[in-house]
Formats: sequence, structure tokens, C-alpha cells
Amino acid sequence: MSLFTLDDVPLGRLLVTAGHLVSQRWNRVLAERFGLTQAGMVTLMTLAHHGALPHREVAQRCYVRPATLTGIVDTLERDGLVERQRDENDRRSVRLAITPAGRERIAALGAMIRSGRPLTSVDADPAKAAVIREFLLEVIGSGEDPRMTESHREPGEPPC
Repeated sequence: MSLFTLDDVPLGRLLVTAGHLVSQRWNRVLAERFGLTQAGMVTLMTLAHHGALPHREVAQRCYVRPATLTGIVDTLERDGLVERQRDENDRRSVRLAITPAGRERIAALGAMIRSGRPLTSVDADPAKAAVIREFLLEVIGSGEDPRMTESHREPGEPPC
């Protein structure tokens, strides 16, 4: 039985693994420093940018189902970051609005993001960051290219 190392893993699989690890790290930062989930952050940012919106519109802008957004908003409301408001024109409709505490939380998060403090060694090296940014944008842009899903493994290459 032959074992393989990360050096043997195809680039696409490395990208998936790296994305998963970065996502976990980012979620840990959001939770520990800001008391937020990724979904909560996106919801707060949407409301901070667009103002009070109907529940359904927030769900669309956040790319989640309205039922999924309900749980996210329950948590944000419990933490005093969002409030539900009945629409004065249609009492059946609920609008979501960010609270002053929610604005403060997003401002603190934005300050951290804009601080320029590197999160990885790549962030600290502008030349590396430029190459990786170009690569990631190319990967994202080629996502619909059917040639990208064809198998091009060499004989004996692990299927990871």
C-alpha cells in the first residue's frame, strides 16, 4: 500500500481543502471576536448597507431561504443586533432593521478587515497575494467551463 502526501494531491483538491480550513478559521474569528456566524455577518452587512428590508428580500440578498433566515434573525435579535418591525402599510409583512448595537458590531468587524493586518503569510507578501488572487479569480471565472470537469488524471495519480 502506498501512501501519498499533500505534495501528491491534485491542485483542485488542495484548493478545496484550503478553502475549508480558511472557512473554519474565519468562522472561529467571527464567533470569538464578534459573536457572529458567517450567516449573521452577511445579514448584518446587508441591513447596514440597504437599511430596513422585508424578511423575504433580506433572504434573497443573503442567498438563503426565508425559513433559514428566521433562525439567523432569531439569534441576531436575541443578541440585540437586529429588530423585527411590522410594516406600517402591510401588518402581515415584517421588516428587519439593524440596531445601533448591530451597527457597532459591523463597524468593529469592518475595522478589523480594513486594518491590513495579515491573516496569513500570503497576506503579508503582496507579490504572493497578487499571484494567488489572480489564480482564485481565474478559478472562480472558469467555474462554468465544461472542460474543467473532465478527468485529466495521469495513470497512477490518486483520485483525491
